[in-house]
Amino acid sequence: MKMKKIALLLLVLVLTACTSATEAPQVVAPTEVLPSPTPVVVVQTVLVEPTQAPTEVPPTAEPPTAAPPVVVTVVVEATQVPPTSAPAAAAPTESTGGLITVDPILGAGYFTDMTRTGNQLSLRCQLYKEITFKVKPLVDTITQVEFYYRIVDRTTGTPFEWQNRGKMIPEADGTFTLVFNGEQVNADSRRPNAWFDFQFIGLSKTGGVVGRSEKIEKQITYTFECP
Repeated sequence: MKMKKIALLLLVLVLTACTSATEAPQVVAPTEVLPSPTPVVVVQTVLVEPTQAPTEVPPTAEPPTAAPPVVVTVVVEATQVPPTSAPAAAAPTESTGGLITVDPILGAGYFTDMTRTGNQLSLRCQLYKEITFKVKPLVDTITQVEFYYRIVDRTTGTPFEWQNRGKMIPEADGTFTLVFNGEQVNADSRRPNAWFDFQFIGLSKTGGVVGRSEKIEKQITYTFECP
C-alpha cells in the first residue's frame, strides 16, 4: 500500500513537469521608441568694427524639452568710412565792384581782405596790362608789406625764381595796395603761356619778417598777347 502511494506521487510529479514544459513562452511587447528631438539651428548676424574681435552671442533660450540649439554666428565687418580729407582753399570769388577775393585761409593768419582786380596779366595786351592787389594785415606788428611773385611755365611746368616787386603802398584804412604791370615781370622769366603766382610778406618797423601768406598759385595767367 505504501508503494502504491509513492508510485502515484511520482506519476503526478511527472505529469506536472510535462504540462509546464509544453506551455507557450510569454511574448514581451516591444518597447515604443520615441523620436529624438531635432536640433534647432539659430543663425545670428553680428556687425563688428574691423578692429574689434567678434562678439560672443549667447544662444537663444529654448523650452526645456527642446534639444540644445546649434548656434552659427555670422560676423559681418562694418564698411570703413574713408577718412575725411583736409579742407582745401576755396577758389577765388568775385566780390562787389569786380574785385576778386582770395580765400582767407591763404592769409595764414597774418593777412585778410586779400583782393585783386583780375585773373589775367599780359605783357602787351592793354585790356589786361595791369592788376591791382590789396591786402590787410591781421597782426599789429606788421607795418610794411612786400609783394613777391614768380612765373611758372604752363607748358613745361617749370617754375622760375621768386622776385621781390617791392613794398606795397599803405592806405588810411590799414590796407596795403600795389599796381602790377605786365612789363614789370622779370625779362628772364617771361613766358607766353604761364602762371603768375604771388605772396605777401609782412615786415615789422625794423624790416624783420613777421609773417607770410601762403603761396597763392595758379590763379592768374600771364601771356604776351591778349588771350
